[in-house]
Amino acid sequence: MKFSDGYWMMRAGVHAAHPAEVLDHEGSGRGPLVVHAPVRRIRHRGDLLRGPLVTFECTAPMADVIGVTITHFAGEEPRRPEFELAFDPPPDAAVRGGDEAVTLTSGALTVRFGRGEEWGVDFLAGGRRLTGSRPRATAIIETDEGRHYVREQLDLGVDHFVYGLGERFGPLVRNGQSVDVWNADGGTASEQAYKNVPFFLTNAGYGVFVDHPGRVSFEVASEAVARTQFSVEGRSMRYFVIYGPTPREILRKYTALTGRPARVPDWSYGLWLSTSFTTSYDEETVTSFIDGMAERDLPLSVFHFDCFWMREYQWCDFAWDPRVFPDPPGMLRRLKEKGLRVSLWINPYIAQRSPLFEEARARGYLLRRPNGDVWQWDLWQPGLAVVDFTNPAAREWYAAKLDALLEMGVDCFKTDFGERIPTDVVYHDGSDPERAHNYYTYLYNRTVFELLRERRGEGEAVVFARSATVGGQRFPVHWGGDCESTYEAMGESLRGGLSLGMSGFGYWSHDIGGFEGTPDAGLFKRWIAFGLLSSHSRLHGSHSYRVPWLFDEEAVDVLRRFTRLKMRLMPYLSGAARQAYEEGLPMMRAMVLAYPDDPACTHLERQYMLGDDLLVAPVFSNDGEVSYYVPEGVWTRYLTGERVRGGRWVRERHGYDSVPLLVRPGAVVAEGAVADRPDYDHAEDVTLRVYEPPDGSRVTTRAGAATFETARSGGAIRVTAEGAGGWNVLIVNADPAAVSVEGGTATAHDQGVLVRATGSEIIVEGDRR
Repeated sequence: MKFSDGYWMMRAGVHAAHPAEVLDHEGSGRGPLVVHAPVRRIRHRGDLLRGPLVTFECTAPMADVIGVTITHFAGEEPRRPEFELAFDPPPDAAVRGGDEAVTLTSGALTVRFGRGEEWGVDFLAGGRRLTGSRPRATAIIETDEGRHYVREQLDLGVDHFVYGLGERFGPLVRNGQSVDVWNADGGTASEQAYKNVPFFLTNAGYGVFVDHPGRVSFEVASEAVARTQFSVEGRSMRYFVIYGPTPREILRKYTALTGRPARVPDWSYGLWLSTSFTTSYDEETVTSFIDGMAERDLPLSVFHFDCFWMREYQWCDFAWDPRVFPDPPGMLRRLKEKGLRVSLWINPYIAQRSPLFEEARARGYLLRRPNGDVWQWDLWQPGLAVVDFTNPAAREWYAAKLDALLEMGVDCFKTDFGERIPTDVVYHDGSDPERAHNYYTYLYNRTVFELLRERRGEGEAVVFARSATVGGQRFPVHWGGDCESTYEAMGESLRGGLSLGMSGFGYWSHDIGGFEGTPDAGLFKRWIAFGLLSSHSRLHGSHSYRVPWLFDEEAVDVLRRFTRLKMRLMPYLSGAARQAYEEGLPMMRAMVLAYPDDPACTHLERQYMLGDDLLVAPVFSNDGEVSYYVPEGVWTRYLTGERVRGGRWVRERHGYDSVPLLVRPGAVVAEGAVADRPDYDHAEDVTLRVYEPPDGSRVTTRAGAATFETARSGGAIRVTAEGAGGWNVLIVNADPAAVSVEGGTATAHDQGVLVRATGSEIIVEGDRR
């Protein structure tokens, strides 16, 4: 929300008060530190009689993190819901006071309140100032309409850029943008977003998380062009400053605070095929798609039934439409016999015609208006009502309906919707409707995910969710929502996924070919390469099918090529996934996250790193023209072994069966031996692709239960294995005529020398071409 009228004035009817000095402080030892700040300098006792008096409470919830609560009036009743946060206070946190400043230190991060003539709050780390709040930045705001806000502004340096705030589809760099954190069903072509997260990170060594589950307004280098502004309505606001210093360290600490993504099953990384939304389908149609994929040697892992598996006007009643699916248990059994997992579409709404409506209404399981009526409207489904997930009995009731489907043979659910949650309602637990609007999706997806985890086991639960907020990363996977079938929408989708990854979410997917409309064959084929080089891959549309032979025969070949490539990459992808659930790093990473010290990477949004070692640059044109940036070093094309010199932009043309896919210098990429499914033994017959490691380097690689150490010393590369069930090493760009091998047998390979290990160690000398 914007409050000012240019630099000098406030907007009509808006009145702001700003802290002017540190009057006194409280706190010692580990804190908290409490600072009292009047809004005018105290020159005589008469100044003590007028307010406001702003209170700052600073805490150290974990090392390198400082929480700041700004309070005007402390008498507000606590309001639900609140984000579920995990605190681990550092033992060395310390409050210190003096004549010049008062400070709180948490790990390497310090907040400093100056006691000079000019108000100032500084956040310091690593011997430098990261950011801070200058005079007239913090504000207690009141309007003539009687509304109250707390606003903070933190400085932005000339070369400082802001990222995150959830899955946003505009420019990846947030500078210059106004963002309201408020979940909405707005597609991918608007400023609205399905997944809103009041957290941003910067390339300046810090991130900021505003701990408010309702609407948070951000003005990023917009209202004040050298500041990041955030505000909430109310009498107080808490935010956390998180020190990195690198973006990946910021994410690691943020997800330690708010929750890490769960581990998802290997089968979920395979190709998902959907009935699509409004298409006509029955078991015969479904079987024709699945058999058609098998006949064309197209690996398929999951089949998804979208909305019309249920009867029209009765979403959700969780009952198969008997007119088109007369034998659901038998059909599910037949699908399982084909080696498939099954996903069903659901949402958190109950239409009036659903037989469950009266059951839920009578038991008090639906959101109600203040007068006691069930809240209803006709958007999406006639007479639709909303399940109240703050009611434990409603959660159990809803989960029991899904449990019956799991018992029938369903494996997972697409948890659609959850964004258009009303605010003129009463919740079972008394939650504030404004605070619950975004938070609703957390309760919804947690209910479904925890049921799956309980029934399927740890690491076997997965949903396909559209809406999210803080903490929602714990219940993966999320997909990008309703995009059009255009190259522009393909670009929107990529920006949204990279932004979500910068907001603490580890996995992400999108509708290959776009959702709205029908892509032409060229767009569909380009999107296939992008989709199969994403963490999760789904063929889905609105009113047209997404099986490739309906586009052209080349689409079949392209889908086969990239699906099989992804299956072979599963040992590598499982390592990238491990970083997601252990460290909070996204599998798909914006270039600035991977290369924060390279100024050329700050604004890159048409390419990404898939894990640590693979650079992907999707092609956004039918003619195959693509330009992308390659960081310093000599990179290698994964598909051909060709070297690419970095530190520059590259422009080239690719056929539909190709995409820029480059391997980082010195990387060791684990490739599997299976190309028709993702859930295989990743340690069995694995191939380590070694890309010209520098002298003195040592790389640890995990593939399933196996661990490999690759070290280079002088002209020799030594690879040792533990727990491998047969393994190979491909020395990329090695000369077969110029190498000697100990511990294995070597053969020529089109990209170098392939060595089959005969024990637990091999040594290759003279590898350079």
